[in-house]
Amino acid sequence: MILPFSNEYSGSVRSLVLGVLGEEGFTYDPLKDSDLEDIEASYLKKDGAFFIALENGVLGGTAAVRRTGPDTCEIRRIYVRRDLRGRGIGGALFGTVLSYAEASYARAVLKTDMSLHVAIGMYLRHGFKVVKEESMTLYLEKRFS
Repeated sequence: MILPFSNEYSGSVRSLVLGVLGEEGFTYDPLKDSDLEDIEASYLKKDGAFFIALENGVLGGTAAVRRTGPDTCEIRRIYVRRDLRGRGIGGALFGTVLSYAEASYARAVLKTDMSLHVAIGMYLRHGFKVVKEESMTLYLEKRFS
């Protein structure tokens, strides 16, 4: 079940995201990950959105949209617990944020690590184009008609 974020899930969201990052070999970055300290202020109060996936009442995944300009947003924080992957949760979360982005913005951007092949495939299947490669990061964008 995909739901809009509510503050009761703040701690669970932070734990899930940092846990997935750790499993993928990434560490907490105070600059990049500061949005997790106050999701409402970082997303909801800035013309963005944050969604969660619940599996049997337990947080299973996240996805977010953050405004980056007058007609542009960034899709980010697409994470699914390892034990729930392969069940379509990531695709459902991505579809939800993509629909939100398309209804609210002219363009969506995102970035991802080049090692995340499944995620990259999903982004490309949904019409994102690679616009830049830098170090081990891919930058993608999609323009809405």
